[in-house]
Amino acid sequence: MIRAFLTLVLAAGAALPGGSWQRLPAVPITVDAGRSAVWTGTEMIVYGVHRVAADGSFIGATNVADAYNPSTRTWRRLPDPPGRTEFLGNLRTVWTGKEMLVWPSRAFDPSTNRWRQLPRFLAGGSGLVVWTGKEMIGWGGGCCGDVISDGAAYRPSTNKWRKLARSPLAGSQHPTGAWTGRELIILVGGRDPDGKPWPARLARAAAYNPATNTWRRIPVPPASRLGATAVWSGHELLVVGGAGEARPGRVAPLAAVGFAFNPSTNRWRRLPAMPGGRNGAAVVWTGKRLLVWGGSRTANGGPPVFALRGVAYDPKANRWTAFARGPLSGRLDPASVWTGRSLLVWGGEKPRTPLGTGTQYLADGAGYTP
Repeated sequence: MIRAFLTLVLAAGAALPGGSWQRLPAVPITVDAGRSAVWTGTEMIVYGVHRVAADGSFIGATNVADAYNPSTRTWRRLPDPPGRTEFLGNLRTVWTGKEMLVWPSRAFDPSTNRWRQLPRFLAGGSGLVVWTGKEMIGWGGGCCGDVISDGAAYRPSTNKWRKLARSPLAGSQHPTGAWTGRELIILVGGRDPDGKPWPARLARAAAYNPATNTWRRIPVPPASRLGATAVWSGHELLVVGGAGEARPGRVAPLAAVGFAFNPSTNRWRRLPAMPGGRNGAAVVWTGKRLLVWGGSRTANGGPPVFALRGVAYDPKANRWTAFARGPLSGRLDPASVWTGRSLLVWGGEKPRTPLGTGTQYLADGAGYTP
């Protein structure tokens, strides 16, 4: 009887120790690649590319957006975004309090259900994009062997772009960082796209102050973390996941140990090891804890071994705790937001075959309430 009761509870998605999960209803249209999401205060808006082929071809693909309201448990299809379709990389979005800005081309206002085009932007910056409360700032990025080491900022109140002051950082296609409320902290790897070390004169970590349009070098983390995710806790920059830099001809294992940087002391500290390294996971800050869900537990280059249980980091207790396993299958790079009450995860991708070939784009989601 106990086993039957537990089976019923798990099937219904009822509360389990550590919180409860609930599946999201079906979405009106799938967002395949380039998934990005923002929380507006009432809805999760998911933006990305629709109709991507299993082999990765973007022929015939378009940009689409959907909005999910947790209070009514309903999706609504948003108008098609205007202008040129973006295909490459993860599309970056931020929420301003009024609009969703999509780097670097358009904005959507949920109150009017309308899109508008942004003016032509000045420089690269799609690698890392943040909202400061006044501006959308982007820095780094690149493709196909090229890297960018500059950035730009867009201010909605003036509808204008400006170039950032030249940074001391080495270029990076995939920089890591977050907005602290005063500065944008950016971390980059130590090697160029060809695998050669960047010159020592180029910084691996720096902070940008938009009020003065100036940069300052900060100490580098205790170890490199390529593919890591960073969030701001209110006191520290928390860096988790990813892997160290691989030696030539080798694959670096994923790292279980992350780091925290305190700008007031200008020092890093090591975090306790989480239960296994992760890559491509959903990571959000709740105001008290860091939640990590999904992703792979194996290094890049081979078939992923998916993490099916989430983990939470409590800075006050300085420890990790596993939370309830959700109703979703394992996946890489799901869109995610924190609503103030729940973690919402949606979509993602995984290989079509056990050997890791082809891509299956997922169109389901769930919410976790701690």
